[in-house]
Order: sequence, then C-alpha cells, then structure tokens
Amino acid sequence: MAITDKIYVKNHRQLASQLETSFPKSAFSGATLDILFSGDGVAKLDEASRDRVLEFAEDFLDCDCQGHPHCGCPERKFVAYLLELRAQGLGPEAIVDVMGADYMLYAYPGDVLSFLDDSVRTLEAAERLADVDGRKEAGGRIGQRRRELSR
Repeated sequence: MAITDKIYVKNHRQLASQLETSFPKSAFSGATLDILFSGDGVAKLDEASRDRVLEFAEDFLDCDCQGHPHCGCPERKFVAYLLELRAQGLGPEAIVDVMGADYMLYAYPGDVLSFLDDSVRTLEAAERLADVDGRKEAGGRIGQRRRELSR
C-alpha cells in the first residue's frame, strides 16, 4: 500500500459538513480529489480551511496531464514533499505536524516511518545496481540522496 493511501484529511467531518457532501477521509482517493479539483464546494469552506485546501490543490493537483487529477502526479508530488521534509532533518512525528499545518492532512507517524525506511532501502538497492552496472556517477547521486534521508 502506498503512503498516499495512508494520508487523511484532518477535520474530515467538519469539512464534509461545510461542503454539504460526504467524501472519503483519504486525501488521495478519487472522490476526494474530484471534490478538491472541481472547486465548486471550496467556496463553502471557512477561510482557514479554504486556504489549506487551495494550497493543497495548487501544490499537488497542478499538472497538464490528460487524466488530471487521476494521473498519479498528485501522489508523486506528495511523495517528493515527504522526502524533502525528511531531507530537511524532520522525523516522522514532525513530518506529520508539518503536513497538518501546511495542508490539514494527517498520517500515523508509524506509517511515515515505514515509508521513509522503504525509501532508504529502495535507494540502497538502486545504488548497488548502479555500481554493479558501472554507473558510478549515478550511484554517487543516489547514495547522496540516501544519506540525506538516513540522517
């Protein structure tokens, strides 16, 4: 299961009430993305919630793909966001706090930790494969990124 399947909308009930519709708690489910992308109901949200939802849409839903917003770009951008927070030295609990403040999202710190651990293991494997394939420069770049996440 992808980490984006484990990212949830904070204050879900309150937002559903304000939007006068139900939608899944999962931030990256198709129905949730449709509601956020359509923008019709966003005007019904209180100012603070609307700002966070619009920031989420601007940062993760902005792409030119034909299948937008169900093209996979929002998930890839969010994964990059999580990895960047980790590269800045934040731990799983701090990452959860930041995503809550930035976008009104939450996750369980254990899920974030598992994601980060899997990411480091994937980079280790890619680094070894690059070295075996004689691609020292690529292996070095991958190793640098792995070290940033391992701090």
